[in-house]
Amino acid sequence: MSLTPNEYEQLNKKYSPSSPTWKNCLMAFLVGGLICTLGQVIVNISRSLGLPADEASTAASISLIFLASLLTGLNIFDNIAKVGGAGTLVPITGFSNSITAPALEFKSEGFILGLGAKMFVIAGPVLVYGITASIVYGLILYLFSIV
Repeated sequence: MSLTPNEYEQLNKKYSPSSPTWKNCLMAFLVGGLICTLGQVIVNISRSLGLPADEASTAASISLIFLASLLTGLNIFDNIAKVGGAGTLVPITGFSNSITAPALEFKSEGFILGLGAKMFVIAGPVLVYGITASIVYGLILYLFSIV
C-alpha cells in the first residue's frame, strides 16, 4: 500500500489522539511555578538564617538539585512530570533528573561502564551544545568589542 504524503497526513490526523494543549500549558505553568516558588522559599529561609544573597541562591540551587535527584531515585519525579510536563524540565530540577535517571537505569552495568558512562546520555548533548554556543557567543562579543 502506497500513500502520498498528503494521504498519510490525513490518516495521521484522523487516528492520532488530540492533545489537551491548554490543560498541558496550565499544568506546566503551575508545576514549574511551584518548583520556582520552592526555590524562592529556600532562598528566603537561607537569607533569614544570615546567608548573603549569592550564598542563599546557591543553597537553593543545591537543594533543588538534591530534591529532584532524590525524587527521581524514589520514582516520584516521573509522576510529577506526567502531571507537570515541561514545567518540571525548565527549572534546574529537569537537568538534575536528566542526569540521575540514566545513572540509576545503568547502575547494574557497574560504576565505570554503567553509571559513569551512561550518566550523561540525555544531558550530554545539551551540555555540549550549551558550552559550544556560549564559546561562539563569547567569541562574537569579543570580536565586536575589538571593532
